[in-house]
Amino acid sequence: MPVLPDIEIARAADKRPIQDIGAQLGIPPEDLVPYGHDKAKVSQGFIAGLADRPMGKLILVTAINPTPAGEGKTTTTVGLGDGLSRIGRNAAICIREASLGPNFGLKGGAAGGGHAQIVPMEDMNLHFTGDFHAITSAHNLLAAMIDNHIHWGNEQNIDLRRVVWRRVLDMNDRALRHVASALGGPANGFPRETGFDITVASEVMAILCLAENLADLEERLGAMIIAYRHDKTPVFARDIDAHGAMTVLLRDAMQPNLVQTLEHTPAFVHGGPFANIAHGCNSVIATRTALKLADYVVTEAGFGADLGAEKFLNIKCRKANLAPDCVVLVATVRALKMNGGVAKDALGAEDTEAVRAGCANLGRHIRNLKQFGVPVVVAINHFTGDTDAELNVIRDYVAAEGAEAHVCTHWAEGGVGAEALATRVAEIADAGEAQFAPLYPDDMPLWDKIGSVAKGIYHAEGVIADQKVLDQLAAWEAEGYGNLPVCMAKTQYSFSADPTALGAPEGHVIPVREVRLSAGAGFVVAICGDIMTMPGLPRRPAAESIRIGAGGQVEGLF
Repeated sequence: MPVLPDIEIARAADKRPIQDIGAQLGIPPEDLVPYGHDKAKVSQGFIAGLADRPMGKLILVTAINPTPAGEGKTTTTVGLGDGLSRIGRNAAICIREASLGPNFGLKGGAAGGGHAQIVPMEDMNLHFTGDFHAITSAHNLLAAMIDNHIHWGNEQNIDLRRVVWRRVLDMNDRALRHVASALGGPANGFPRETGFDITVASEVMAILCLAENLADLEERLGAMIIAYRHDKTPVFARDIDAHGAMTVLLRDAMQPNLVQTLEHTPAFVHGGPFANIAHGCNSVIATRTALKLADYVVTEAGFGADLGAEKFLNIKCRKANLAPDCVVLVATVRALKMNGGVAKDALGAEDTEAVRAGCANLGRHIRNLKQFGVPVVVAINHFTGDTDAELNVIRDYVAAEGAEAHVCTHWAEGGVGAEALATRVAEIADAGEAQFAPLYPDDMPLWDKIGSVAKGIYHAEGVIADQKVLDQLAAWEAEGYGNLPVCMAKTQYSFSADPTALGAPEGHVIPVREVRLSAGAGFVVAICGDIMTMPGLPRRPAAESIRIGAGGQVEGLF
């Protein structure tokens, strides 16, 4: 029986009032701030009252490197959460919010798919509860205050050539990557070269996702470096008194959003940094809240395990004192075929040899994740064209790697299709065998941290950078930032910096083009290769097909 399009399944959902979903977790109605009937924010006061509660088991869902064939990481996250609920476990899901840029570009939404979705799907993939707008506004308020400070006398002696705070927009717009601002004469400020990043790359986004509460949020915002003086000393957001007003704009956005799956499993959807240019995880406050309220929390990290999972484990877990009990690594037969050299238009034919060749990518991710001391289970996200012979190739390969693989049919069947995976994951989490540890220690030099990720996760021969990058890292270490983790901004499609190098490339070198200090978020960003912090739209963006239909409903959203 064919599965209906995602949006039709979502519209047909029998959604429960959001107060009922909150009640499943013990959240009183008065501690929910409703946005309509099917979504709400959880109040800060209620979250603060959970401080002394023990935390449940944390399960991370990640994937092999993404391909156009699809892997279904969010779909598997939702299916696993529903599967845990079906086997009688008190489960919750934590994922990121969707950015408008990819929704109107190429990637599409971020609510799962088929019968493993979070709803309301349309709201989640559009404006949702306005969090991203608040983040955009807070970020650009700071930009405006920097320019205004300079215009009215520049009390902080900011060097106009060293203003490092760019503006942001939650849209893919390549024309804004490099711009000249304040043209038109003295009344408009001081002309300078600047640019825009996409909102999900903003340090404000990263801070909101790592902050523990409003007080921590304000302190982190104040610690952001916005420019440098003529004597090269940093200027912080607090130096121009911007952090208080920014916190006010982010007050509501700081509260996690509660929604539900098609099968009524509670889902926290909050925050949304990209994993290829930021740290790629939902908010710490949502994850910790879920862990206080549920016995099992299923969360995901963006893109492949070399980016999202690495940052989840090296940045988020380090900063929030979290430790996963199990990692689920998602793969599909189709994606492994592409990694094995099969073209997208030839994926329908059985090809066990291509699957076997593509498993090199899967195997590297398994070995990488095991370095962190956490048990790994492979979820094979089933497509209708998969053959038993191809599935057996994956099972045998995974077994040889000392792990196990489970075929999951949640896309077509919902939570029942992930019950076997859920049962095994719960057993592993309950066994308590994880011995999590980050890949590198805090006191390792910044350049060595970059190298440890490049060599230990990407399997590169080395890392190269201009002397100015090395000098900048050394200067930050001298200023007291040497204990920060590193956040690698790199293509998501390959272990290398070359997006066309699929599989498990060897012998490559990672070029670090630029480094940026996110002092408020608490990490150093290393920009590698040609990765952009402001994406562009594809030749035929999804926006061309999105419209309001005759019945007043959105069409073309996927």
